[in-house]
Amino acid sequence: MKRRQFATLTGFLFLAFQAHAASISFPLTPPPVDAASWVLMDATTGQILTEGNADEQRNPASLTKLMTGYVVDRAIDQHRISRDDKVTIGQDAWGAGNPVFKGSSLMFLKPGEQVTVRDLSRGVIIDSGNDACVALADYVAGSQDAFVKMMNDYAAKLGLTHTHFETVHGLDAPGQHTTARDLAVLSRAIINGEPDFYQMYSEKSLTWNGITQQNRNGLLWDKNLHVDGLKTGHTESAGFNLIASSLEGRHRLIAVIMGGKSAKGREEQARKLLIWGNSNFDTVQLFHAGKALGKETVWYGNPHQVEVGTAGDIYLSVPRSAIESIKAKYVIDRKDLEAPLKQGEKVGMIQVIDKDQVLASYPLMTLNKVEEGGIVTKISDYLRQKF
Repeated sequence: MKRRQFATLTGFLFLAFQAHAASISFPLTPPPVDAASWVLMDATTGQILTEGNADEQRNPASLTKLMTGYVVDRAIDQHRISRDDKVTIGQDAWGAGNPVFKGSSLMFLKPGEQVTVRDLSRGVIIDSGNDACVALADYVAGSQDAFVKMMNDYAAKLGLTHTHFETVHGLDAPGQHTTARDLAVLSRAIINGEPDFYQMYSEKSLTWNGITQQNRNGLLWDKNLHVDGLKTGHTESAGFNLIASSLEGRHRLIAVIMGGKSAKGREEQARKLLIWGNSNFDTVQLFHAGKALGKETVWYGNPHQVEVGTAGDIYLSVPRSAIESIKAKYVIDRKDLEAPLKQGEKVGMIQVIDKDQVLASYPLMTLNKVEEGGIVTKISDYLRQKF
């Protein structure tokens, strides 16, 4: 195998958009977190920067509504519904007429009134309205049961292996569970969805039928954190849950707190994680899609060389203190490269290394195709290889 060291991390451009990265452990001490489980994720790369009991199955409470909103957003993307569609509110979405909703959070919809999908979505996100969840579920899927099936189907597609939904709103139900890690993955998918849909998560209040309610995510008012989402949740069995996402320049973090001790307590724990992450980490663009990292000889080919690099932009979240020591190299996974080669063919791996530790590995791809050479080229190369 051939190895090529081609760059140090300080030579790369610092940007953030989309990433392919592995979970990496760095020798940094995170703050203590007073909650049952938690995760801090870099939203660009998907890396977990710190966690505690991240795969412990817990009651999501109203964090369930993240998936409700995600399913509605997918239905809009697929042009099955639009944000301007008017939904007629049914009896099952009437808070006063449904004993299940007693004492729970509501948008205070009235049966028979017509409400747009956009306003119902705001009612789900800002008011945490259980009635708005039911109205949207009925409209999108025809029934709550059919909508719950869609929620679980999307959970499977997103790889949420420890998540199962039984309700559209998150009120306690046997068999309903998720994890801090799965919720971070779901939150990242929401953030990477439609920008105007994600913008709703930053709205601080909503007035409907003469009733004004404040968003329960108190971190939206913290001027130092730049939090613009996502959601809170609470039931007696779940404790106090919160997912908060902050954006500092191009650096976005997602903090998940499950089983906090109080409404203020969950905010304080999330705040500690976000401050620690923003103080210690940067998101770095390692490689640019289609930009050559090197050229390799191709035997029996026309041309005799192929450019190698990555198919997509690749990012990594790294501690600021480690940037100077991180290097990158690639390894060709065969003794010789021989024609023909397709464009986009995997020919090795790129390794990102901090001292002796391999932080991440990415496929090394051909950036151009190489056809077989003519008879003269083949004879010449054969003799060169042989002798």
